[in-house]
Amino acid sequence: MTTLAHRFASGVEGIPFTVPSANPESYQAVLRDGLGCLDHSPVALQGLLFPQAKPAPLVLVVPGSVGVAKSHRAHAETLHGAGYATAVLDPFGGRAVASTVANQAQYTFAASAFDVCRAAALLAQRPEVRGGQLGVQGHSRGGSAVLQAAVTRFREAAGGPALAGVYAVYPWCGHQFLNPAVGATAVRGIIGDADEWCSAQQMQGYLNAMRLSGGAVSWRVVPGAHHSFDREEPVALEPEAAVAPAAPTAYLTDEGAFLAPSGLAPDPTLSERDLMVAAMKAGYGRKGAHLGARSDEEPALFRADMLAFWHRVLPLDG
Repeated sequence: MTTLAHRFASGVEGIPFTVPSANPESYQAVLRDGLGCLDHSPVALQGLLFPQAKPAPLVLVVPGSVGVAKSHRAHAETLHGAGYATAVLDPFGGRAVASTVANQAQYTFAASAFDVCRAAALLAQRPEVRGGQLGVQGHSRGGSAVLQAAVTRFREAAGGPALAGVYAVYPWCGHQFLNPAVGATAVRGIIGDADEWCSAQQMQGYLNAMRLSGGAVSWRVVPGAHHSFDREEPVALEPEAAVAPAAPTAYLTDEGAFLAPSGLAPDPTLSERDLMVAAMKAGYGRKGAHLGARSDEEPALFRADMLAFWHRVLPLDG
């Protein structure tokens, strides 16, 4: 986070917490070693918890490639004002990472999903969280992380608790489990069809696979909306963004191995970095992408969708 301390307009001060997490090199490492990853490549992440006056359901907000931004704190504040305990996770500070906008390979997407499971496990035990009731909301790279954390096989390997809901906001869905069963976790995704960072089609495909696996899944594609359309900032070009939204989807087996791009044979030697390099060499990558909102209507649309989802899956009077 830019600064760890933060206070909402209501006067509620964020309570710092520390998440013991790790830097697993792959999905295979998580599914093979589980919590053993904490011994192999430990990292301590920081976050802020904003409690209610009494125990309440909690929503954890997970940022994307720019790290914790004003918009993430604003969404946590909106949800807090609606009656939820909220928390914001900083996945960067403990890794000495400033941004992954120009380089997503500074740590793995598997590690991002592992972070979500470890943070959720810690927060579920907090007395401020009513009966361990919680959900996770991730944006961009954080959206990818919360979707993978929803997959039962991965979540259980990473020691994550049951999640009432997962809200994936313009998520990158370039890595997809072939069998993405999510159990009782409700999942929703939202993305704009003008997103230049992440593919709306990939998100639809992954969420539909979760639905076909028995999940309570829904999604919304917002016409004309760009990446980060939930921000109170006009659309602008981020010239350093390294993006490849049209790159082929990389599928994962139950054991976390990627399938070879040439077919359905798993290749345990394939790494996330290998796939990134292959996508760039094939011409899918480019520099520069837009983000922001076209008008005040888009952030308002987002807030309404966000609140409707959480009110449905995490009822405050339950």
